[in-house]
Amino acid sequence: DSCLLNKTKPLMTEFSVKSTIISRYAFTTVSCRMLNRASEDQDIEFQMQIPAAAFITNFTMLIGDKVYQGEITEREKKSGDRVKEKRNKTTEENGEKGTEIFRASAVIPSKDKAAFFLSYEELLQRRLGKYEHSISVRPQQLSGRLSVDVNILESAGIASLEVLPLHNSRQRGSGRGEDDSGPPPSTVINQNETFANIIFKPTVVQQARIAQNGILGDFIIRYDVNREQSIGDIQVLNGYFVHYFAPKDLPPLPKNVVFVLDSSASMVGTKLRQTKDALFTILHDLRPQDRFSIIGFSNRIKVWKDHLISVTPDSIRDGKVYIHHMSPTGGTDINGALQRAIRLLNKYVAHSGIGDRSVSLIVFLTDGKPTVGETHTLKILNNTREAARGQVCIFTIGIGNDVDFRLLEKLSLENCGLTRRVHEEEDAGSQLIGFYDEIRTPLLSDIRIDYPPSSVVQATKTLFPNYFNGSEIIIAGKLVDRKLDHLHVEVTASNSKKFIILKTDVPVGPQKAGKDVTGSPRPGGDGEGDPNHIERLWSYLTTKELLSSWLQSDDEPEKERLWQRAQALAVSYRFLTPFTSMKLRGPVPRMDGLEEAHGMSAAMGPEPVVQSMRGAGMQPGPLLKKPYQPRIKISKTSVDGDPHFVVDFPLSRLTVCFNIDGQPGDILRLVSDHRDSGVTVNGELIGAPAPPNGHKKQRTYFRTITILINKPERSYLEITPSRVILDGGDRLVLPCNQSVVVGSRGLEVSVSANANVTVTIEGSIAFVILIHLYKKPAPFQRHHLGFYIANSEGLSSNCHGLLGQFLNQDARLTEDPAGPSQNLTHPLLLQAGEGPEAILTVKGHQVPVVWKQRKIYNGEEQIDCWFARNSAAKLIDGEYKDYLASHPFDTGMTLGQGMSREL
Repeated sequence: DSCLLNKTKPLMTEFSVKSTIISRYAFTTVSCRMLNRASEDQDIEFQMQIPAAAFITNFTMLIGDKVYQGEITEREKKSGDRVKEKRNKTTEENGEKGTEIFRASAVIPSKDKAAFFLSYEELLQRRLGKYEHSISVRPQQLSGRLSVDVNILESAGIASLEVLPLHNSRQRGSGRGEDDSGPPPSTVINQNETFANIIFKPTVVQQARIAQNGILGDFIIRYDVNREQSIGDIQVLNGYFVHYFAPKDLPPLPKNVVFVLDSSASMVGTKLRQTKDALFTILHDLRPQDRFSIIGFSNRIKVWKDHLISVTPDSIRDGKVYIHHMSPTGGTDINGALQRAIRLLNKYVAHSGIGDRSVSLIVFLTDGKPTVGETHTLKILNNTREAARGQVCIFTIGIGNDVDFRLLEKLSLENCGLTRRVHEEEDAGSQLIGFYDEIRTPLLSDIRIDYPPSSVVQATKTLFPNYFNGSEIIIAGKLVDRKLDHLHVEVTASNSKKFIILKTDVPVGPQKAGKDVTGSPRPGGDGEGDPNHIERLWSYLTTKELLSSWLQSDDEPEKERLWQRAQALAVSYRFLTPFTSMKLRGPVPRMDGLEEAHGMSAAMGPEPVVQSMRGAGMQPGPLLKKPYQPRIKISKTSVDGDPHFVVDFPLSRLTVCFNIDGQPGDILRLVSDHRDSGVTVNGELIGAPAPPNGHKKQRTYFRTITILINKPERSYLEITPSRVILDGGDRLVLPCNQSVVVGSRGLEVSVSANANVTVTIEGSIAFVILIHLYKKPAPFQRHHLGFYIANSEGLSSNCHGLLGQFLNQDARLTEDPAGPSQNLTHPLLLQAGEGPEAILTVKGHQVPVVWKQRKIYNGEEQIDCWFARNSAAKLIDGEYKDYLASHPFDTGMTLGQGMSREL
């Protein structure tokens, strides 16, 4: 958020931030424009503090008329060129509390301009009953155009909203204006029930009053939403859902809490005094049903009482006296202190019988690294985990710069707690009280949230040890059926009185994305419509959970698997994480209108960025030439064009063809073999007007082919002319304009750029999907797909579907006994170009057919076939409506032997 400069400093002509928050998920873009007024070239550095929980999704630099575009790729061992992204929390120039700094440097030619655009995304966490969105406004100089523009859209309704005074914990003297309460000067808030717009646009004079050096501080918005249902709020968009669960009005659970305080020599002075004062306040806040004890540790472990004490005025007074007399000496035995605290808690719970209906917590505060007793961090972690057994949650606070923050973070991660860091010059006491406030009121323990496995796949974490008042549990996942109108949810948990179960069918709201907050459609995520904020929230949460599992794991093969999964997801959704890195591609000449487009992008959600999978380094150009090799010899059994079906019967050397005229939006079952081989293929139709002078009213093409593979493990494939989504535990998005091969667990997907996608299952089933792209499509042409069955050995004899029912079957041809003359009564049926008639016997059906020629493989091969008219009415089992699927991954089938309807 700033450009730090030298000599005749380049002038910052604009510093603007746009944020859009939809359902707690925030998209933010920062734009910074510079002008070099000097007569020589100048180095500049762009730096921005971003929240530690956020993922950067895009960075673009304009220097003069050249564009450098950041691209998120898999992290290799060596760093990318030019972008230094420091996510290192220990360096001095590390940002305010809970932030990290992004940096990029460049040279601006004399008298020229530069601009930087940085986008990041974050899921806002509820703390103490509020969501907080913080934007760093530190341009490092006064700016003629400085603005922060935030839109908030919460369909549940905004219950409260406030803008805090600018916050600057670092430069104490600098970041405070004369009026210290209420929103910063020039802030304008407009809001109604579900929407708020906040604009902060100080003039140069207003900026100078706040801080001459341009370090204004953090612009912070706090808000909360309405909560109606006890079981929470479920929102759905295009097949993804998010469930927010934050019950209130429950009686608090008793807490068993041990305060473990570092009293080693380094705590001397202010740190220990502030900690003691904070603990006096906290002890007074304990409830009569709580139990507590106090441990001070240095190289010795000093336990106040060797059992938990109930809360009475006398015990609180005694506890305060004990804390008051603590004096700082010696080293730091972290392992020993934790072991004693856990033993105290385990002993009390075992003998009191209150275990299920209380919550055991350790509040652990230190300013150092382990120096006494067990000092090996892995051993400390293992010892603690084995002793706590998931029954004790450890909340850690690290003070100052010498603390082993990674150790504290892992202690809390592995033992159902949270961790906080207090900077050296911050008030440790107020931080400790704030941290305690978050956990002072446990309402539920052992929470488990269940959804029907037939409705929901790939949900994020659904087990939670505790729920504290003022926080929120968030789960996201995918819906198997997009047309679902109710989702069954079961919550089981313990509260202070009993074991509780909530069961309910939650109505699922409208699933389609409408206009964006600003009233204009957002730029698409992958050229397929609006970016789905719930899908991005799901991918954000999933990536965070994989990251935390990876941090916790000590098993190398498992760590590698987690790394691969997280990396694929982060590349696919353009998240800069420890698993990915950012490379600057460029320079490319600037296209007109780029600046304007970037200026708007934040309010609209994320911008499309070219992804490069598996490090394919070339920029895909607008190439639509088909490097198509008809040498891939595919079987003729296929559906292509508008849809023309071809079925090959190799045994009898017969080829049969037919047309099916469906309706746009219909999803047709092409191959249904879910019960046996576990394979299902469905195709979704799109419409187009008929070509002029044709006999049809409209044309239909396949725009999406979906393949569900259930064995050996479930995988979902969705193929469109522009991209392939492969989802088998990891979600990969492969653009169709780049050649790539990916494979796992018996499934291989090979993309040949702009030509075809080959899907091979267990080596015995192969489908080839041809991609048809038009350079300049006529009105009746649409980018579409053709589906060819190259190998059907692995499909069973029970296989069904429009094409599947003919596989592994045979057909016979007999001449039509009545000869062609009978059809003269229906002159319309005999169209030009059709040859003699015959009767085809297949699967017991007698089907009148007529000889015809047809082109397949993109028109590169002409075949002779016997054509069954009237949408193949006599050829196929049942009728058209029997082949309609209710959603892209629907596996049910009403026809065929013993086909089941369930998934």
